Amino acid sequence: MKNTNIHEGIILIPDFSGFTEFVFNTKLYTGEYIVRQLLSTLIDMNEQYFEISEIEGDAILFYRYDNNPSYRKISTMLWKMRNAFDQKIKELNKELSMSIDMSLKFIVHYGKFSQYKIGTFKKLYGKTVVEAHQMLKNEFAEQPSYALFSNSFLENSSNSELEINTQKYHLPEGGVIHYFENVN
Repeated sequence: MKNTNIHEGIILIPDFSGFTEFVFNTKLYTGEYIVRQLLSTLIDMNEQYFEISEIEGDAILFYRYDNNPSYRKISTMLWKMRNAFDQKIKELNKELSMSIDMSLKFIVHYGKFSQYKIGTFKKLYGKTVVEAHQMLKNEFAEQPSYALFSNSFLENSSNSELEINTQKYHLPEGGVIHYFENVN
């Protein structure tokens, strides 16, 4: 059986670090309000570049079919998302007179995947999707605020000369981690 619905593309997963502790230590209505605000901020900063496959708790599964992904475009978007996320945290801290201790990490991966529908839901399927989720559980990152660009993404992207102004760590088995702050 041949599937003509298989495409190459980018998987992007922004994920909140500190989410579990946040949920256990925040009132239900307040927590839901904060998470909704933060997720909406990330979706707005996406500027409809990526499609949304799923939103699960504190993570968004974005995807884009793309035969020639641009490292520069994606890294610029991640900086904008991260800055907007941090700004929204500051606004919510002030508005709600509380301290929200969450940060943002990103997984950027590339490969083949397909999509199928169940009712009104669109689901992504494939090894690439599973690999991206596995990267969220990495043991490489030394701090919570980072972007992990997989080797597959870097090998398939244009202008992947890694020029953005961050600390970078090459992981032969994973890719490259860009930290948004200095590593302590």
